[in-house]
Amino acid sequence: MRSTHLRLHTQKLLLIFGLLISSIIITIMVGIPKAFSDIDWLDVIGEGGSALAMGIWMVLILASRPAGRVTNLLSLGLGFMFIAMWQDAMDEFIKTPDSMIWEQGIESVAMPFGIALLTYGLFHWYSEQVAINEQLHKRERLFREHRFIDRITQLGRVDFLKEHLNTLLQASAENSLPNQNVSNHCLIIADIDRFADFNRLHGHKEGDSVLHEIAEVLLLNLRADDFICRYAGDRFAILLPETSLSDAKKIAEELQKAVQHFAYKHKTSGETLYQSISLGLVKIDKNKNYQTTIRLATETLEQAKHGNGLCLAS
Repeated sequence: MRSTHLRLHTQKLLLIFGLLISSIIITIMVGIPKAFSDIDWLDVIGEGGSALAMGIWMVLILASRPAGRVTNLLSLGLGFMFIAMWQDAMDEFIKTPDSMIWEQGIESVAMPFGIALLTYGLFHWYSEQVAINEQLHKRERLFREHRFIDRITQLGRVDFLKEHLNTLLQASAENSLPNQNVSNHCLIIADIDRFADFNRLHGHKEGDSVLHEIAEVLLLNLRADDFICRYAGDRFAILLPETSLSDAKKIAEELQKAVQHFAYKHKTSGETLYQSISLGLVKIDKNKNYQTTIRLATETLEQAKHGNGLCLAS
């Protein structure tokens, strides 16, 4: 896996080490070696060791991360800092003429440029980690009830849905006035469009992979208190606690867009296979049991599949 990741970053490695080798060759060609007694070995250890550490960090990042903006910023930032520190270490062995401005420029430009790239990369890495931690937090909540976890999607199964829907209905009934028929919760049933055709064309193994990855996309685009389960087959059920119908509609539209923009890669051919989902949305009524609520959401989904992909229960 590490070698595979490194192959994805060949161009960046060629750029960094190409610049490094060029600077070494030019320095040797125009410079004069210093006498052994003139070498400050403390500086050699400090500067050379720092350069070596930055080079190792850069390679470790490239070997452990997929290609992307964060990886580019972190690796290139460390790469330019590595070049600057290496050039600084070479000054301890080779003296270059004062007229060679380019040599000083490498140290004075590459280092701050590298620091700027690294800092910007760390900012985006932080944002990336926040998103990942949020997803892991959602996943951890699902695994508390491990007996309800679906093997393929790693989401809760329909039992998980029934349990939490019942909890919401009971809470709504207990916290409302006797004649009040108002609920602040919504339910979405989502279905992957033309999934049966996908399975016939690409096989069930590829279909399982699509299910798993779309589940991840949906989970990542939900809020911390939302619940998502695999309802059946290629269908997902999503509970939106304390959510008005208008806000739930916005969330449903965002989920549609997230799936539409997700570039699923075929595991064998690498072909990009875009997917889409249809969604049926209902507002949860405390006077209806969970079976009636789910049936209403499913009927609304069927209307959505024959319409524009999103339908609200009337």
